[in-house]
Amino acid sequence: MLITSVVIYMALTIAIGLWAARNVHNSKDYLVAGRALPLPVNMATVFATWFGAETVLSISATFARDGTGGVVGDPFGASACLFIAALCFARIFYRMNLLTLGDFYRKRYDSKIEVLTSTCVVVSYLGWTSAQLTALGLVIWILSAGSITLTQGILIGAAIVLVYTVFGGMWSIAFTDMLQAVVIVVGLIIVAVFVGDLAGGAGKVISQASADGKFQFWPTGGLAEWLTFIAAFLTIALGSIPQQDVFQRMTSAKDEDTAVKGTVIGASIYFVMAFVPMFIAYAALMIDPNLRDLFKSEDVREIQRILPDIILNKTPIWIQILFFGALLSAIMSTASGALLAPTALFTNNVIKPFVPHMTDHQLLKWVRIILVFFCAVALVFAINSKSTMYEMIQNAYKVTLAGAFVPLFFGVFWKKANSAGAAAAIFFGLGSWILAELVGSVLIPAQLFGLVASMIAMVVVSLATQSTVPSRHHEIPSR
Repeated sequence: MLITSVVIYMALTIAIGLWAARNVHNSKDYLVAGRALPLPVNMATVFATWFGAETVLSISATFARDGTGGVVGDPFGASACLFIAALCFARIFYRMNLLTLGDFYRKRYDSKIEVLTSTCVVVSYLGWTSAQLTALGLVIWILSAGSITLTQGILIGAAIVLVYTVFGGMWSIAFTDMLQAVVIVVGLIIVAVFVGDLAGGAGKVISQASADGKFQFWPTGGLAEWLTFIAAFLTIALGSIPQQDVFQRMTSAKDEDTAVKGTVIGASIYFVMAFVPMFIAYAALMIDPNLRDLFKSEDVREIQRILPDIILNKTPIWIQILFFGALLSAIMSTASGALLAPTALFTNNVIKPFVPHMTDHQLLKWVRIILVFFCAVALVFAINSKSTMYEMIQNAYKVTLAGAFVPLFFGVFWKKANSAGAAAAIFFGLGSWILAELVGSVLIPAQLFGLVASMIAMVVVSLATQSTVPSRHHEIPSR
């Protein structure tokens, strides 16, 4: 019955996605849903896209092991990212009438910066997309009781998401996100109440977590621990701002007020709901202390089995249906966005600049082709990665923190920023980060080296070239 219910739900999702594809008539429809989403839909896309596999399986398990101090990047950094993006960038992006985030870099600087930053962002998506595909494969593998291998599960899951995303783009994502958001919220809350009761009640679970020090958020060590803590927060809080999926959700709204409100409300729901899987995971350890043995495994990915194991072994079939329905909703909503976002950037801002006479019809065709190609690359990455989903995502955002955030932030808020400064920020930021990763820093996390170097390069080079390289700040509308 469980497998049958899951198959029916996934078939329903595909059907809704294909039905929504009827609204796609041009690239604007495909990439930003024609900039026509009302507040409820816009809000749902923000929440559902960010509430992914890592939130349910990886972050919850990391909390059970390390407490809130171990999940500073997500949900704390991730929620901060959405609030910052909504309050500081949403209106500007909306008024610029952009198709992709890469268009901002072209308008503010030039086509070279457009290609460089877009490439950075596309590369960063490999980790996030791979994490979602890995999670889909994990769920399918678990539900099949091992009759389907993890690799086969990853391939099957990718095919399901690819079908409706390649046809309907952002319209399909928006409509499926509405369904998935409802299933996530309702399903996980009911599961949390049931599992909490098995553990002795919500009060007992929270009290035990507090007694075990799981709510110790701030670092207790010295400078090295504080820098690691700050780096973990900034990597997602700032590194995920220059991301196409964040941009797409804001600019898909019907107007700029909706863009701001939808992102803020979606972020708020995300932050609150992220603690539900954490609660379930800790309750699971109280119900079955043997699950703590997963923390000792040499394969760190094993800790992600805490929730699926407790649900399958300790709950009735109807709870299993609710949990896996919510889990699959979280994964598919995030995976579809993680596929569309980088392909939109790569096609519109890396390929198109070299094909200046590309028509809108050709652009739409190439987006779909590149989407399939990117999915294949992400599959290779997913099948060969040995990291947890949380680690994969943290590593992904280091690229954009070092290479794309400073040109975006300074481009909006500093009039003297120019293309020479932006180029220097990209090269020095990425170069310093990569060098620090290779050398290995005992005290300062590598991505902080990249961020600081990027900021210094932007300021120094922009000021030094003011007379020869004009700033294009006039392209930025007033806030």
